[in-house]
Amino acid sequence: MTAERKLTMAQAVAEAIGQEMERDQKVFVLGEDIGRYGGIFSATGGLLDRFGPERIMDTPISETAFIGAATGAAAEGMRPIAELMFVDFFGVCMDQIYNHLAKNIYMSGGSLKLPVVLMTAIGGGYGDAAQHSQCLYSVFAHVPGLKVVVPSNAYDAKGLMTQAIRDDSPVMVFLHKGLMGLPWMQYYEGATTTVPAEAYALPFGQAAVVREGKDLTIVTISQMVQKALLAAQTLQAQGVDVEVIDLRTLVPLDVDTVIRSVAKTGRLLVADEDYLNFGLSGEIAALVAERLDGVVLKAPIRRLGVPGVPIPYSRPLEQAVIPSVERLVDACRSLIGARMKAAA
Repeated sequence: MTAERKLTMAQAVAEAIGQEMERDQKVFVLGEDIGRYGGIFSATGGLLDRFGPERIMDTPISETAFIGAATGAAAEGMRPIAELMFVDFFGVCMDQIYNHLAKNIYMSGGSLKLPVVLMTAIGGGYGDAAQHSQCLYSVFAHVPGLKVVVPSNAYDAKGLMTQAIRDDSPVMVFLHKGLMGLPWMQYYEGATTTVPAEAYALPFGQAAVVREGKDLTIVTISQMVQKALLAAQTLQAQGVDVEVIDLRTLVPLDVDTVIRSVAKTGRLLVADEDYLNFGLSGEIAALVAERLDGVVLKAPIRRLGVPGVPIPYSRPLEQAVIPSVERLVDACRSLIGARMKAAA
């Protein structure tokens, strides 16, 4: 019988890494505070004692150096996992990510494999201020050559991390701080799920319909999935049946699942904790507009996201810019009340 138990997302990620390190001696981890400390968000907890400092490697504070080292190691046949502590820190190492990790398979004519996992923490809501609170996954989804994975719960996190480690291309895994299940940080309990003990992999590019509904579709990712499910519960009590789509990966992107859902409900809200400007919400809205051939929408597509401002340190201001469950409910109510204007 399959052994199952509930894990936090941090525990699930660490378990996936540990199982892949046992399976493949070429897998190793490097980054800041990932050894004895277990990672600032516990994604490598307990691994140093099991595998030792030659495979769980604490590095100096030099993101350019250790991401470059990971890229070189992958080119020589290793399978490194590098942790960029906060995604906001990408500015000091973007050349290694954008010009080397993302491009060198193409620039080698396909002769290189670069099986690097670059995992990083995202998200606000904790007073971490403007340099530690962004999501920014759309920045990297814009870069050819990178796969982009953003789990919303422990089950998905383990399966997607396993798939990422086994992939021969660079994969970025974005882990929201508010989903990790850390005792010292408030988190959404829906992210702690039943997780099989054995190793398993979830394929990229397959969105999940995490709640079925008939009146309206919410398309989202990461912590916003948990907020959308709570909003759907509130709306159900008011007679509105909401379908919630968890994209799970941005690259590759499962557009077909989104189209099927919107064709059924006729209404779409794209909810995102990343910036509205030039991001995920605009991409999904455009793809639906291009591909929803012959389907009449019941209301204009609506987007909900972070306005174009740095994430504030002030708690009231931070809460004002990051979409909440209440704002999701309000946006859905507005969509239900809206009607498409007749063509002139």
